[in-house]
Amino acid sequence: MRFSSLPFLFGFLPITLAIYFAVPLRWRNLALLLTSLVFYGWGEPIYISIMVLSILIDYTHGLLVEKYRSRDKLARWFVAESVLLNLGLLGFFKYWDFFAANLSLIPGISIPALGLPLPIGISFFTFQTMSYTIDVYRQDAPAQRNMVSFGAYVTMFPQLVAGPIVRYKDVAAELIHRTNTASAFAAGARRFTVGLAKKVLLANSIGALWDAELAAQSAGTLTAVGGWLGIAAFGFQIYFDFSGYSDMAIGMGQMLGFHFPENFNYPYTAASVTEFWRRWHISLTTWFREYLYIPLGGSRKGTWRTVRNIFLVWFCTGFWHGASWNFILWGLHFFVWLMLEKYLLRDFLQKLPSWLRHFYTLVVVFVGWGVFAMEDLTVCAGYFKTCFGSGTLWSAADGYYLIAYGLTLLLLTVGSTRLPRKVWNRLPERARDLLGPLLMAAGLVIMLITPGMAISVYLIPVWVVILGIGYLFKQKNAKTVKAH
Repeated sequence: MRFSSLPFLFGFLPITLAIYFAVPLRWRNLALLLTSLVFYGWGEPIYISIMVLSILIDYTHGLLVEKYRSRDKLARWFVAESVLLNLGLLGFFKYWDFFAANLSLIPGISIPALGLPLPIGISFFTFQTMSYTIDVYRQDAPAQRNMVSFGAYVTMFPQLVAGPIVRYKDVAAELIHRTNTASAFAAGARRFTVGLAKKVLLANSIGALWDAELAAQSAGTLTAVGGWLGIAAFGFQIYFDFSGYSDMAIGMGQMLGFHFPENFNYPYTAASVTEFWRRWHISLTTWFREYLYIPLGGSRKGTWRTVRNIFLVWFCTGFWHGASWNFILWGLHFFVWLMLEKYLLRDFLQKLPSWLRHFYTLVVVFVGWGVFAMEDLTVCAGYFKTCFGSGTLWSAADGYYLIAYGLTLLLLTVGSTRLPRKVWNRLPERARDLLGPLLMAAGLVIMLITPGMAISVYLIPVWVVILGIGYLFKQKNAKTVKAH
C-alpha cells in the first residue's frame, strides 16, 4: 500500500488517525503497533510473522545487552548475534536469488532460486533494529522494556516503506512521552501534502519521459540528446519521488507526535560529489558512517585503511539498494569519484567557478542514476554508448519531448533548489498562513484533472479543514502569548 494510493489516502490513513487520537494516551503505542502491522501485512499477511520475529529478536537482545553490560565480551556477543540475525533475515529474503544465480554459474554448483516476494521495508527496519542494540550497547539510549513500545518503533508505518531510517535514539524519548497539538498536526499535514504533490504531480509526470527514452533504446532509435534527456528525467523522478516519500513520512510522524530526521537537503545544489552525499538520503549515509565506517576505524588508521573502509561502505551502500550488479556498480561509481575528490581533485575543484563545479557534480551524479536505473548491464552499456556520441545526435522526437516536457523540467530544476523556499520565507507570516492552504488546494485540483487521480477532489476539504484548524490554533496561541 503506497502513500499515494487511494486505499491509503481514503481508508488506512484517516481510520488510523481516528483510532490513534480516540484511544487514551497510554494505549497509543499499541494502536500504532496494531495499525502498522495491518499496513505491513496488506500485501503479504504472512510476512507479519517476519516483522514479529524481528521485534522479538532485537527486543530480547537489547535487554540482554543492558543486563550484561558489565561483562563487555558477553554484551558484545549479544550485539553481534543481533546483527547477524538481522542480516540473515535481510540476506535470505533479498539476496538469496542473487547469490543462487551467480554461484550457479560456477561449474558443478546448482542452487535453486526461491522467487520469494520481498517483505515490504525489510531493508529499512533491519537497519533500524540493528541500530537499537548497538545504541543500547553504546549507552546512547536505554533498553526499551515495554515490548509494545519497541514494536511500535520497529513497525511505525510512516517511515517503513522508504525511510528515513529512524535510529532508536532519535525517538526513544518520544516513544515514552510525546506531545500532540493541533498546530503540530497541521504542520505535519502540510508537509505530507507537499510530499504527495512532489510524488504525484512531479515525479510521476517526468517518469513518463524516462520510460519513453528507455523504450527508444530498446527500439534502436535513441539519440545522444534523447539519452541525456532520459537520464535527467530519471534523476528528477527519483529525487522528487524519494524526497516526496520522505516528506510524507516526516509529516505523518509529526501528525502522530514524532520528529523524524530530515533526509534531503537540496542535493542537486551540491558543488562536489562529496557534498552531494552529505545532502542525499542523509539518514542512510549517517547510518553507514556511525555503524560501519567509524567502527571499522574511519580515517584514523592511515590512507590504506581509510580507502578500504570507504570501499566497504560504498559496496554495501550499492548492494543495500538492490540485489543486482548494477547497484553494486553504482556504489563503486561513487566510491571512485569520492576517492578522486579526496586525494586528487579537491584543490583543483576549489579553483573552478561555482557553476562549473555544480555542472561537474550533476554529470557524475546523473551518470550514476543511469547505472542505477538499468539492471541489464548490456542495455546500460548501449544506452551510455549512445549518450556519449556513438549514434545519432538529434531527432525530431527529441524536439517533441523538449516542447512537451520543457515546462515540467524547468519546474523540477527550480524546485530542486532553495529558490522556492527563499521566496516563501520572505512572505509575511500571515500571508504564508493564508497562502499555504490555497496552494495545497490548488495542487489537489491539479490532481483532480490528472488521469487516475480524479477522486482526489475529496481530499481538498479534508486537508483545508485540517490546515484551518491549525491556523486558528496558532492565532489563538499568538494572542495568548501577546496577552502575557
